[in-house]
Amino acid sequence: MSKNENKVKIMPRAVVCEDSNIRGDVTISSGSVVHTSAQIIAESGPIIIGENCIIEEYAKIIHRIPTNHKLYQENPEKPHVLVIGSNNIFEVGCTVEALKIGEKNIFESKSYVSPDVTISSGCVIGAGCQLFGEQHLTENTVIYGKTCQQREALDKQGSHMLQLDFLRKILPNYHHLRKPVDIKSKTTFATSTPK
Repeated sequence: MSKNENKVKIMPRAVVCEDSNIRGDVTISSGSVVHTSAQIIAESGPIIIGENCIIEEYAKIIHRIPTNHKLYQENPEKPHVLVIGSNNIFEVGCTVEALKIGEKNIFESKSYVSPDVTISSGCVIGAGCQLFGEQHLTENTVIYGKTCQQREALDKQGSHMLQLDFLRKILPNYHHLRKPVDIKSKTTFATSTPK
């Protein structure tokens, strides 16, 4: 597969709008929703998005390892796989370049996470917060405010399954969708017409 070739795998029950920009080797697991105008770009290796994730409009997930990053310097020829855990929410306009993302995280609107940041599980990156430099967010970390203050969440996050169910019902009515992978024919880019 050439570097610029798209190899998108959409699992059953995933809803992926055709107008999303997906480049590279990307797997979208069952139950996940990718809105129109979202970008998922796999430059430095494959991206595997876990189950029941929501990627909203203008959200960007970019897997691009900088040449000065230790992962690149250790083995520049070996592709690094970015595995994104289940039940993550990427809100409108966020940009996430982290090379490790656990599950049940929320990246709020207009937030930015650099490749040097490791996100565990249950974290919230507040609206407009920008994380740079090498750091590891432990479980249930909340980043908030103009100065990106940090604290531990007191309560567990609520479920977003009602939102997912709503999006799975409503998006096909207004957008063309990419079809899931057909195991027999390996078709991934056929579209369905809006109802």
